[in-house]
Amino acid sequence: MSVQNAFIGRRNLLKRTPIAILGLAANNLFWHVKQAEAAEAIATSLTPDDALQKLMEGNQRFVQHQPQYPDQTAARLQEVAQVQHPFATVLSCADSRVPAELIFDQGIGDIFDVRIAGNVATPEVLGSIEYAVVLLGTPVLMVLGHERCGAVTAAVQSESLPGEIGSFVKAILPAVDRVRGKAGDLVDNAVTANVQYQIERLKRSPLLTERLQSGKLKIVGGRYDLDTGAVTMIT
Repeated sequence: MSVQNAFIGRRNLLKRTPIAILGLAANNLFWHVKQAEAAEAIATSLTPDDALQKLMEGNQRFVQHQPQYPDQTAARLQEVAQVQHPFATVLSCADSRVPAELIFDQGIGDIFDVRIAGNVATPEVLGSIEYAVVLLGTPVLMVLGHERCGAVTAAVQSESLPGEIGSFVKAILPAVDRVRGKAGDLVDNAVTANVQYQIERLKRSPLLTERLQSGKLKIVGGRYDLDTGAVTMIT
């Protein structure tokens, strides 16, 4: 090839390169859009009742030591890399023994997991939940307390705690006050009362209320048993 021909060929390639790049970009954009649409279709196809059933069926597998480990493949990782449409939001305690994806036998992109000591609905937590429910479209929200919760125990004992550790205690105290003097274990009663109280706080959100009234969202309470791994519903 002559120098002149090589120069002409290189010049023509450079002229075509922007078009080629645009073509590749368009293809990539199309692929990501289709992936997003597919993920959203799967999530929105579940009713609130369906989503709750999916959660509880996963917990049954966990309790029976028969996990399926769904959505944990390399393909799933790529599928949700650019977009997420979890089918459930779980507000749970930041306790190392209560990892939502494990106890509900779910995988990457399935649960929007909000964790904080005492599963309390602080403004930041509420904002995170509103994001998951309104923008990501999760049809079920579970507030999950657990047996022998340290945060609830601290609220029951009302002891002075160092640093900012006591900040979540204040958010739990109204629930503890509801069950003082009642029959049964005070801490366990307070765990249940705290779940109910935090749900009441969440329902004050106009965004969540709108989803509830339209039938697009169900808010439920749960209690996790540290000894058995079972989640029971709190009414």
